[in-house]
Amino acid sequence: MALFRERDGRRLHVKSRLMGESLVGKAFLEGLKVAPQQRLFPDVNVIKIGGQSICDRGIKALPELIREIVACKKKHKMLVTTGGGTRSRHIYSIGLELGMPTGIIAKFGSSISEQNALLVSTLLSSWGGIKIGHDEVIKLSTYFAQDCIPVMHGMPPYDYFALPSSKSRIPIHRTDVGTLILADLIGARSCIFVKDERGLYTDDPKKNDKAEFIPKISVGELLERNLEDLIIERPCLEILRNSEVLEKIQVINGLEKGTLTKALAGKPVGTVISKT
Repeated sequence: MALFRERDGRRLHVKSRLMGESLVGKAFLEGLKVAPQQRLFPDVNVIKIGGQSICDRGIKALPELIREIVACKKKHKMLVTTGGGTRSRHIYSIGLELGMPTGIIAKFGSSISEQNALLVSTLLSSWGGIKIGHDEVIKLSTYFAQDCIPVMHGMPPYDYFALPSSKSRIPIHRTDVGTLILADLIGARSCIFVKDERGLYTDDPKKNDKAEFIPKISVGELLERNLEDLIIERPCLEILRNSEVLEKIQVINGLEKGTLTKALAGKPVGTVISKT
């Protein structure tokens, strides 16, 4: 790009398409031509281990899932994230009762999610499990070259700057959102959410035994249905729809042995939510 000096000679600019633009004009943004998004790690699978659904079950769920992750290590590169679970809900409740702002409550959630990342990485440590931070994403190639399984807490790094919601001060961008943003950032091969249900239902199957299982659905269809309950955080739908590099996400039951192995192999287990 060439340098450009204003007519009065006082200011020097780097001449570019964005020079002098406010970056909020609709027509300008719609007509802006950009290069396709680079897929930084297209062979990496992002796997989120649910906090309440898996981590909180402790010995009843985690050891078996850890063994399955280790067994898949030879065939698949995996970046694991963790949710916060019951403890995050408890601290959210206390924060709300005491009038804490959204950003503080989000910070609470991050600390709990990070505890679970430490827990999971410790269980995986004998097989290369290593707890990493958000700013270590660019080091992933080094970790994989050293035969590691990186584990990161799933909460997005908004913390104090969490976006306020009109209906509640509970952060709307939590560990599902953080995981999906991460998968989009690296251009992941897949993004798999490990829960304690088969996948998506028309209602919460724990509360409604008549809820119907949904094996496959598009973001558009899911938004149109406007279901009362979802198995993933609602902002994930818009993130997937706007992604340049992700075509789908998958929700599976981590309590069923072999389900993660099948998902990593590309089999349509659980629920597949597609971009279109």
